[in-house]
Amino acid sequence: MGKVRDRIEGVVIGQFLGFDDGGPLVVFPGNPQEKALPARSLAELSSDMIGQEVALLFEDCDPQKPLIVGRIVEPAKKSSGAQVFRDGERVRIHAEERLELRCGKATILMEADGRITIRGTYVASHASATNRMRGGSISLN
Repeated sequence: MGKVRDRIEGVVIGQFLGFDDGGPLVVFPGNPQEKALPARSLAELSSDMIGQEVALLFEDCDPQKPLIVGRIVEPAKKSSGAQVFRDGERVRIHAEERLELRCGKATILMEADGRITIRGTYVASHASATNRMRGGSISLN
């Protein structure tokens, strides 16, 4: 853990480890105990943030009273890969140029220009109602 201090002034970067009795637990350099300490928080925390770095201040400079003032975030970067969005009801995958799904000899390829290619050794289409095929032109075989 490092050197234990009697007073901690200024911001310390620690790590959010989870919740205990509904309150957040943190560890940080200079921690006076060999275990995580309960903290108070100015920032909203959730279980998906466990393990992330947080900025800590200390009430009355007391190392036994950590206060989470926020979490450390990386600067926004231009994403070079696909982005996945989940809201509990649906999953959306966004790619800039091409999205490809593969499993064995089967492939679904979606291009930015709107072209969709489905390849496989056997492709089946089933519908309990009308199965429509529409397009500017349709080429069979």
